[in-house]
Amino acid sequence: MIPHLVDIWSKLFQRTPASVSGASGKLGTFIGVFTPTVLTILGVIMYLRFGWVIGHVGLWQALLIVVLANAITFVTALSFSAVATNSRVGVGGAYFIISRSLGLEIGAAIGIPLFFSQTLSVTLYAYGLAESLRFVWPGIPVQAAAFVIILLVGVLAFRGAGGALRLQVPILLLIAVSMLALAAGSLLHGSPDRLLVSAGSGEFSFWTVFAVFFPAVTGIMAGLSLSGDLADSRRSIPQGTVLATLTGFAVYLVVPVLLCLGADPADLRSDSLIWTRIALLGPWLILPGLWGAIFSSAVGSILGAPRTLQALAMDRMAPRRLASPRGEEPIAGLVVALVIALGAVFLGDLNTVAEVVSMFFLSVYGTVNLVATLEKLSGNPSWRPQVQIPWWLSLVGAFGCIGVMVLINVKASLVAMMVVLCLWLLLRRHERREDWGDVRRDLYEAVIRWALVGLSRRPMTARNWRPHILVFVSNIDRRLPLVRYGAWFSQNRGVVTACELVVGDLLNLDLDVHERERQIDAVLRQEGIVAFGEVDVVANIEQGILAVAQANGIAGIESNTVILGWPNDLERLAHFLRVIRPLNYLNQSLLIGRAEPLAPLQEGERRTIHVWWGGLQRNGDLMLLLAYLLSRNAEWRNARIRVLSIASNKLAEEQTRRVLAKLIPEIRIDAEIEVLIKSEDRSVREMIHAESSGVDLVILGLALPEEGKEDAYAARIAELAEGLPSCFFVHNGSLFIGELVSHGID
Repeated sequence: MIPHLVDIWSKLFQRTPASVSGASGKLGTFIGVFTPTVLTILGVIMYLRFGWVIGHVGLWQALLIVVLANAITFVTALSFSAVATNSRVGVGGAYFIISRSLGLEIGAAIGIPLFFSQTLSVTLYAYGLAESLRFVWPGIPVQAAAFVIILLVGVLAFRGAGGALRLQVPILLLIAVSMLALAAGSLLHGSPDRLLVSAGSGEFSFWTVFAVFFPAVTGIMAGLSLSGDLADSRRSIPQGTVLATLTGFAVYLVVPVLLCLGADPADLRSDSLIWTRIALLGPWLILPGLWGAIFSSAVGSILGAPRTLQALAMDRMAPRRLASPRGEEPIAGLVVALVIALGAVFLGDLNTVAEVVSMFFLSVYGTVNLVATLEKLSGNPSWRPQVQIPWWLSLVGAFGCIGVMVLINVKASLVAMMVVLCLWLLLRRHERREDWGDVRRDLYEAVIRWALVGLSRRPMTARNWRPHILVFVSNIDRRLPLVRYGAWFSQNRGVVTACELVVGDLLNLDLDVHERERQIDAVLRQEGIVAFGEVDVVANIEQGILAVAQANGIAGIESNTVILGWPNDLERLAHFLRVIRPLNYLNQSLLIGRAEPLAPLQEGERRTIHVWWGGLQRNGDLMLLLAYLLSRNAEWRNARIRVLSIASNKLAEEQTRRVLAKLIPEIRIDAEIEVLIKSEDRSVREMIHAESSGVDLVILGLALPEEGKEDAYAARIAELAEGLPSCFFVHNGSLFIGELVSHGID
């Protein structure tokens, strides 16, 4: 752990010109990051609630609270420092980081509440400043004063971020003077004996007091919100934020000791302005620092909110007219933020809103920690941050933020989570094209690699067999029913690939293969078919089918079933039959079928599937398995499966019926059995047509024709198929012939 921290320190604090002053009118590290961050940390909680914390839990537990709270925020600061040093952080700060790593819809689901939280924070700080003015002007109307304060903050923001932030330097000096006054008063008039008091009143629990204190350290992203205004965000954000976080931590370790020296626990609990009683010259030095801290926090919020809205608008997650040109002040967003902040003044009591606002900020911090965790775990070569942080440390920070949310207010945290969830569900339904990659693809690839390595170490058995289907089509638009049957046969158990074969020369083809694959994927998504589009250029169809069938798949998830559409001529059908033998060698099955769109059902009707059982070519188990998988789909739910067979005589009829009557219950398929006896005056074709001409699907066996006799066999099955509804001829080339239905159904 120590080497990690040493490396982080050296990377963060390398000397850079951007740390001193901005370039081209941009902000540097001190003005743009350190000042707004440290002023937000050293805010109203420090002045008005720190004494209350010590009075209730005692000095030592108060110091423990400081350490725990700062540990969470310090880890969060390191997490987004890692992200900031890996790539440029654009306008929007936290929203930019989250949306570029987890996707636009997740970024916006958090960014929209973040914008409102930043905006409402202006109102909250204005109310706090207005109420604190009562100490010198008891009769001041708080609501009107808050309204005027927001207008003053807005005027400062209209002058630009640079001018508003430079005004915070004098405020920082006022806060420093107030702390020096506190130290002087405590050391001159305090009693060291008070440090021996290690316990407070016990009226509130440790975690209740922790929840009250924690908002004091949640201002670490004040500088991050101004990322688009920084001269060098990659260096300024980590340097300024970590330095401000460490400064705040040091102050929060010293202030409790000074307060404990200067006052009794009872006074610390009861007097919210105990600083004015302890400090040298009292309110004359303390109140300016208090007012400056509150005012600067409001300025930081009014500068951050419009930039978050600007980033949302630039990504078309908010009205486009709110997106100011890059490098210009987001005036439109500032006007919107001011209107909302001024309107919130008339809500009156904002305590509940304040808690929900804290929840949204914590959800942002937790998500940023999660981003750093996932980026590290994804193993993407592009993840090369200058600040390296162990993934488990970021994950601890993420869980720490969630834990603090629950500790502060369970109901408010649930409200915040539900708002984010609802926004995500709403936004994910609107497809938006992104021209950047995000960590989700990296995670999928990392998980896939891990799974494939594990899969390669487990033997394939009949119990594990799944239908990985390769559907060959000449044109996806004309063969959509065939691809749909492929997806139905897979029934979300395997991988389906829809492959367009193009005959020609790859180098001289007037076709953009990659663009065509994207078009196929778009058609499949539009039709709701879960399959992967593929385009392959081949010299001829027969060799092309075999070449693609061999190459399709990846490391243990190779295709094992090939589907071909019914051809227009017998010659093409004979070509299809010739691939059965080499596919057998590859342990791949072949389905040749004619797929028609499903007719709508009348109320109370069930679809019917006929499986014609031959028993000689050992195709039956795959035929039954396909019928079963088909019946599991929503479009075929409760379908009636009939297993039919034709026997040559009564003895054969009884024997076949006995075999099927034993087999069907054992393989756990709900199917009816019917064995017909071949009559002398009717052909097999006529008997099949008489039984199956009105059903939804017919499944028949496909024999392996003798070499050189494919043309004759093609003519026979073409005659058999003519006049039937949707039908598939099935040849079982699986490695587990005879075992698929007894072991392969899960």
